[in-house]
Amino acid sequence: MNVEPRSMGADGLRQRIEALAPWFHNINLGGIWTAPDHFLGDYPNFKFQRFADHLPEDLGGKTVLDIGCNAGFYSMEMKRRGAERVLGIDSDDRYLAQARLAGEALGYSNIEFRNLDVYDVGTLGEKFDVVIFMGVLYHLRHPLLALDLIHEHVAGDLLIFQSLQRGSKQVLELEEDYEFVETEMFFESGYPKLHFVERQYAHDWTNWWVPNRACAEAMLRASGFTIETRAEDEVYICRRSEMPYADWGKTGAVYPALGPATGRE
Repeated sequence: MNVEPRSMGADGLRQRIEALAPWFHNINLGGIWTAPDHFLGDYPNFKFQRFADHLPEDLGGKTVLDIGCNAGFYSMEMKRRGAERVLGIDSDDRYLAQARLAGEALGYSNIEFRNLDVYDVGTLGEKFDVVIFMGVLYHLRHPLLALDLIHEHVAGDLLIFQSLQRGSKQVLELEEDYEFVETEMFFESGYPKLHFVERQYAHDWTNWWVPNRACAEAMLRASGFTIETRAEDEVYICRRSEMPYADWGKTGAVYPALGPATGRE
């Protein structure tokens, strides 16, 4: 992210950065890195550079929702590409404070950061041209519900999705249906599998579910997103489409179903 910071004394900026530590987004704020000892180095920039070319360079006139925005790296990248409105949401006040500081230091004070859980996106009452949902799914106790809510309430067109993946990278080609007695496919490593973490993974108790590649892709399709490309090992560029089995009855997320923000009182 190559943006000159606004005038802010280096010592004062460093103190403000340290006061909000630890940072998971290692962002260069005028020569001061927010997480200089990050175990992944220049993260998330190095990951972003792997799929940046798959995103529209000009987002002029577009609206963007960054779900689980953390310190706002992706929110600021979308604004740098000219997005008219960017809203970053997170349920962690420290992350939001980090994002506001980074935005202030880099001249992106017109990005809105708000404390909001992914399960409450319906209260926003609007759809966005671009939704970013990266690094969140595996931290959720109810991951498919979250994708359903995004599809139902806030995804207008483009979805940028990423999830940690573990297990096989193979994707088994499956039939449309199987008889009850057929069980062999469940033993295949390329069958969609969502691994449940009962205790901790990577010293993080918030890691609840980790899909394999087949599962991540299947969950996106099952929630009504068409995968346009796998832009990076774990990153998918998707378009909102029809929910599978929509003709069979209500299949989308229904919470929150009522309220003035949804227009469905």
